[in-house]
Formats: sequence, C-alpha cells, structure tokens
Amino acid sequence: MSLSPSAAAPRETSERRRVAVDLGARSYDILIGRGLLAEAGERLAETLPGARVAIISDETVADLHLEALQEALARAGIAQSAVLLPPGEASKRFEVFETVCDRVLEARLERGDAILALGGGVVGDLAGFVAASVRRGMPFVQMPTTLLAQVDSSVGGKTGINTRHGKNLIGAFHQPALVLADTGLLDTLSRREFRAGYAEVAKYGLLGDAAFFAWLEENHGEVFSGGEAREEAIARSCAAKARVVAEDEFEAGNRALLNLGHTFGHALEAIVAYDGTRLVHGEGVAIGMRLAFTLSARLGLCAPQDAERVARHLAATGLPTHIADVPGQMPPADTFLDIMAQDKKVSRGALTLILARGIGEAYVERGIDRETLHGFLAEELAGGKTG
Repeated sequence: MSLSPSAAAPRETSERRRVAVDLGARSYDILIGRGLLAEAGERLAETLPGARVAIISDETVADLHLEALQEALARAGIAQSAVLLPPGEASKRFEVFETVCDRVLEARLERGDAILALGGGVVGDLAGFVAASVRRGMPFVQMPTTLLAQVDSSVGGKTGINTRHGKNLIGAFHQPALVLADTGLLDTLSRREFRAGYAEVAKYGLLGDAAFFAWLEENHGEVFSGGEAREEAIARSCAAKARVVAEDEFEAGNRALLNLGHTFGHALEAIVAYDGTRLVHGEGVAIGMRLAFTLSARLGLCAPQDAERVARHLAATGLPTHIADVPGQMPPADTFLDIMAQDKKVSRGALTLILARGIGEAYVERGIDRETLHGFLAEELAGGKTG
C-alpha cells in the first residue's frame, strides 16, 4: 500500500502540529506538542462547549497527571468527576466496564456530556467503549499518555474490551471528538514502554511508507531521546493512520493493513494471559511484524533482505523479534493456530494475515492455508533465530 505524503499530512501551526481525521460529520483533529495537558480545558471548551466531563484514568497515570488535568479543566469552568482503574490489561474486562458505566451514570452525566480518557491504550479502549455505550453514545476525548496510544489506539475510533476468547473481541467503533497528544507526558515513560510504542511507529513505515521507514532507520535515536524528531515521528504516524481511517472507517477493506503484526502479536498476548511482565502489546507487535515479513520472504513475496532489514531495525531499538524472546513456555503450533483463529479478522473461517511484497508494500492476504502456516509456526516455535 502506498500512503501519499500529501493526503492528511500533518501541518504545523504557530503552536501545535495538527492532523485532521476526515470523516465528514465525525471529523476531528489530533493536536500534537508539549504542554497540551495545561491547555486541555480551553481546547475541550472549544470543541464541546458546556459539556461536563468524566475523566477515566488508571491509578499510575492519575498519580502523575490527574491533578494537572483537573486544574486545567477547572480553569475553563468545566465540571468534572474521575474514575480510576487498576493499571494494566486486566482492566479491559466486563466487570471493570460495568463498574465504570455505573460510575458515569451515578455522576448523572447526560448524553451531551463527555468521557475523557487520560492514559494509555487500555484506558482509551475501555473509556471509548463506555462512551459508545452509556446513553447509547456520548462524546469522547482522548488524552493519550503513552507513545503507543498517541500514534495508534487513540486515533480511529476502535474501542473495546478483552474476553477469555481473545483481545478486543467485544467493542464498538466510536470516534473521539478530539485527541490531545501532549508529547511532554512521554518523558515519564519507562524505556520499555517507549520501545513498545515505537513498534507501532515503525509499523506505519513498513505497511505503506518506505521513505518513512528509511527515515526511522536514520533517526530512531533522536526519536527516543526526544525533541523535533519525536514530534515528527508522532505526527507522521498519526497522519498515516488518519489517511487509512478516512478511507475505511469500519475496517471493511484496507484498514486491516493497520493490523500488520497484530494477528501474531495478539495470539502471543493471549498465550501469556495478557501478563505485562512477560510481554506488552508493542513487543507482541514487533515479533508479529518480523514473523509477517519472514513468512512473506519464505513464500517468495518479498526479498529475504527486506525481512532481515525489518528484524535488524527492530532489534536495534531493543525490541524482541522472535517468539523465543518471550519468557516462559509456548504451546505447540496447533494451539497457537487455534488462538489465532479467534482473531477479529477471521471471515467465514479463513484467517486474514497482513503480509508484504516489500518494505512499505503490505497487503491483505486471505489465502494462506493452515498447513503452510502450521509448518511456519512449528519452525518458529522450535526457537530458531535465523530470520
């Protein structure tokens, strides 16, 4: 897939980088830059005048940023309440969803009031599903606090929770009214969390923008250290996702490309029971992207050098690239395949994979037979690190 650099390109204003997500009546802006948390009240008042707000966050993020957000909202005269969750993927489940819905209703928020997600992907996914569900739909504002959430999960309207059958299998499409990506909040991330988010940044180059991937190969050190390169990478990632979402809001076609690495990665997350100590989402995506390119090379779809280049770059940033990098026991290939078969992209029993004909040339593949995939996974599960 080719992502035209002109469509939905980020633009700089005197204050912020701004990326527009063009969805007609559901269009919204992504604002990117340092200091946006302090401006949250005025930004929200401009977008949703008169709305009261329920802030949904987790306890870890709240300790760092909730007081500053509440002060910013208070300065703008915005009435608010807060609901705090335990941190981690385990909060994306029915029981927590029910509790949060009850708390929003107890606060007597109306349909025109807003849900504001302050946190990473877990908080954003859960809060978005609450916003989609309570009173059959409330406005929703994303304030992502992780790199992964700023470049991926906060944009595009996918919301949901996990079940014992797999990740994000219960949810809804519900677009935010505004995304405020304060890049200063990333300074509080651990190295591991930042690396995990970087996997999603690299994904945009691999799936549709070879020039961006080459830029990342040259500039990833500065992306990690901060400054202009970091904001440039975030803006280009958001613009890439905005273009895909604008073309295919409900994932009926090419939006599936955004799942490069995710079918393998989600299976790994399910295998470790969403244990963030053994594996976090971005690490699963990194392994999944390497698997997708290695499988593509073995099928003769792309050059082996492309798969090697992907593995080399991800490893250079400290990301895992092989199933053997995940601590603990892995199941046999049959079980791995059964878990993959619960993926949301399965259609009439056929597993959809995102494969590649080269760097920046991902495509949707629905024709890989189980025997081929079983053999590939059996080799990978044997622990070899040749690809």
